[in-house]
Amino acid sequence: MSDPTTALTTAFSAALRTRRLVAIVRGTDAEASFRTVMTLVESGVPLVEVSLSGADALGVLRRARTELGEAAWLGAGTVLTTDDARRAADAGANLIVTPGLGAGVDEALRRELPVAAGVLTPTDVIAASAAGATALKIFPASTMGGPAYLKALRAPFPDLPFVPVGGVDAAAAEEYLALGAVAVGVGSPLIGDAADGGDLDALRKRAAEFVAVAGAGR
Repeated sequence: MSDPTTALTTAFSAALRTRRLVAIVRGTDAEASFRTVMTLVESGVPLVEVSLSGADALGVLRRARTELGEAAWLGAGTVLTTDDARRAADAGANLIVTPGLGAGVDEALRRELPVAAGVLTPTDVIAASAAGATALKIFPASTMGGPAYLKALRAPFPDLPFVPVGGVDAAAAEEYLALGAVAVGVGSPLIGDAADGGDLDALRKRAAEFVAVAGAGR
């Protein structure tokens, strides 16, 4: 297998370890989702994932890429297939996030894009690491015991870049990071109803809370 490390994956790994927070936007309103992405970046959350299961996700990615420029970290989430990964990259995603292993991971790696690959079991962890995933998204983390499960996984895999996702509120984020997660992925506890047309001022307040948690203890 060729070395999966590229300048882009190296840069993403560094950004993930520095910022320690990935916002996950999945909205029913494309315009509101776009505004949510922009508000997050303006609020100090520069790593943003737009789930392909949201309304016009590819359009949201394209608009955000145009507004934010090439250097911004814009991820496509819920990437399942080769076509998902291809369309996401064409829309401007420079990070691919999957709920599990499969063709979406393979295509992203073929394109030399950073991949946060969904894992749950030790077998998944071994497979994703061997494939060349840049980060290992523990999903759904909350249903497997939360921080206690991360602690258990890190015993045999102490040096791997785990990113717990699923049910991560501010208190859980703090605990995950203290236990050695390189970052956390946060959806509704951070986004609330903003991507459905909700209050952006409330989003800014939640973003400030999560940014503070991610910055503590660095």
